[in-house]
Amino acid sequence: MSDSATAVETGLPAHVQLIQMCAGAWVASGLYAAAKLGLADHLANGPRSALDLAPVTGTHAPTLHRFLRTLAGFGILAEGDGQRFALTPLGEALKTGAPGAARSTLIAFGGPAFWRSWEEILYSLETGKPGFDKVWGMPVFDYLAQHPDEASHFSEAMVGFHGSEPPTVAEAYDFSSIQTVVDVGGATGNMLAALLSRHRGLRGLLFDLPHVVRDAPALLKARGVEGRVTIETGSFFERVPAGGDAYLLSHIIHDWSEPQCLTILNHCREAMRPDGRLLIVETVLPEGDVPHQGKLQDLVMMVIPGGQERTEDEYATLLGKAGFRLNRVVPTSSVVSIVEGIPA
Repeated sequence: MSDSATAVETGLPAHVQLIQMCAGAWVASGLYAAAKLGLADHLANGPRSALDLAPVTGTHAPTLHRFLRTLAGFGILAEGDGQRFALTPLGEALKTGAPGAARSTLIAFGGPAFWRSWEEILYSLETGKPGFDKVWGMPVFDYLAQHPDEASHFSEAMVGFHGSEPPTVAEAYDFSSIQTVVDVGGATGNMLAALLSRHRGLRGLLFDLPHVVRDAPALLKARGVEGRVTIETGSFFERVPAGGDAYLLSHIIHDWSEPQCLTILNHCREAMRPDGRLLIVETVLPEGDVPHQGKLQDLVMMVIPGGQERTEDEYATLLGKAGFRLNRVVPTSSVVSIVEGIPA
C-alpha cells in the first residue's frame, strides 16, 4: 500500500478503487495457498507442469494448472512450453529460507488463525476486544504457545516483516554509553543481533518465554554474536531482569492493552537503574489524515492481539503513567522510530 496513493493520482473512479481494495483478499488467499503448498520449493530445480506437481502437493492437477497460470499473471511464475511453470525472481522469494522470510510470513498472516479473526472485525469495533479471542477462545500469544509450529512461522514472519528495521535502529541510535541492553520480549534475538553486530562493545540479555526463544541460539550463532548474549526465560508480565543499562521493547508495546502495557513498563521501571534508558521501537503514527503504513497496522493490532499503534503524544501519556518521561523520539530510515524514555 503506497503512502501517497490517492484517487486523483491513480486516475481510477472511486468505486473501482474500493472494489480493488476488497479484491485484495483474493490475492492474499492465493499467496497463502502457494506458500502453504511449498510451490516455490517444488520448482526450485526447474520448470514443472501441474501434472508433475499435483502428486507432491496433494492437489487436483487440472485445478492446480488454473492456479499456476494465475500465479504467472501475478509475476510469481512464468509459463513455458508444455504448460510447464518456472519461478521468476519474485517467485524465488517464496522458497523456504529465502531472504526476507516471505513464505513463513504468508503462512502466518494468511493462515486460518489470522484469516478467520478478520471475519470478526465488527466485533472488535463494537466491543474494543480482539476478534482473534472470539474466534479461538484465547489470546493470540496463548494460541501460539499451544501451536509451536505456527509459533515458529510467526517468529520467522516477524523477522521477515520487520527485517529492514534492525539495521536502521542500530544505525540511528547512539549506543556508545551502553554496556548491556536487555531485549525484553526479544523472541529469536533478531533485533539484538543487529545491535551487537554494529556495536562491538555491546552485550545483550535476551528475555522471553521458553517456547519463543527456542530458535534464538541458532540465529545468534549464525550472526556471530552468541558469545555476547545471555538468554533468560520468563514472562514480562511477572518480572524483567535487572542489571541492564538500557531496556529494549521492540514491537512489544503495540501488542497489548493499556493495563498490560503498564504492567510491562512498570516491571522495566523496577528493574532499571536511575540512569537507565527505555527504548521502545515501534511505528509512531503521524497526526491527522496523513497516509501511513502504521495506520493499517493499527487495525491488525485491534483485531489480532488487542493492542494499538500510537502517536508521539499518546506515547508520552502512556510513559507518564508508568513513571517515565518521554525524552525524545529518534527516527530511523525505516518505518519505525525509537521512543526513548527515562525515569521520571
